Amino acid sequence: MDVTTARERLEDMLVELDRSIGVLRGDPVAVREYSAADAGSDLTDNDRAQAMLTVATAQRQAVVEAIKRVEEGMYGRCVDCARQVPEGRLEARPEAARCVQCQGKRERRR
Repeated sequence: MDVTTARERLEDMLVELDRSIGVLRGDPVAVREYSAADAGSDLTDNDRAQAMLTVATAQRQAVVEAIKRVEEGMYGRCVDCARQVPEGRLEARPEAARCVQCQGKRERRR
């Protein structure tokens, strides 16, 4: 993927993530009478929203870091081994910072 296309895709992703994060951080629901079932359901919804917010925030950080790599001329290079990240991986995940092998090692360590 050429750098111009990568930058455009990353910037589009950043706009969408910012929009999603804004929605997930939205105003609290207006106070109303709750039954015990409603309270449990709301807790589950809040937990789900918090999990989605955590994932979106982490992905946003990855996109910001990828944009920085574009600006530094390092986009498409693995941040661990400096080998070229496969084109298909960048097509699927423009924010990818690592080649498949290094990403696999990182995930096994978790």
